[in-house]
Amino acid sequence: MENLISPMTEQQVNKLSMLALAHVGDAVFELLVRTRLCAQGPSPVAQLHRLTVAQVNASAQAEDMKTLLPLLTEEETALYKRGRNTKVNSVPHHAEIGEYHAATGLEALFGWLYLLGRTDRIRELFNAITEE
Repeated sequence: MENLISPMTEQQVNKLSMLALAHVGDAVFELLVRTRLCAQGPSPVAQLHRLTVAQVNASAQAEDMKTLLPLLTEEETALYKRGRNTKVNSVPHHAEIGEYHAATGLEALFGWLYLLGRTDRIRELFNAITEE
């Protein structure tokens, strides 16, 4: 996975809010899931959508964080916790508040790594949660 944009400096990334990082990370995570599903072979679009939604939601991402937490560096753990503890304006009806916060932390982490150009680390973490 290569960045589609030039990486930002840590100073630039650290000026962004946790929700801005989560905004980017949500897209990065979903793109990885969609790409992985397509790489598994041809499937009807409706099935691809169902499989994507099953993996890109608060409950699934909260479960993913249970796998990732022991693998994170100190810096990554601190970033995840900041994202997790960020005040959100609303929580979807289908999500538990704790799961939604954990998912926000995961998305903030993936957004932070992406904007810094640390795509090898994104790949490593994503592979850890998608190994069968």
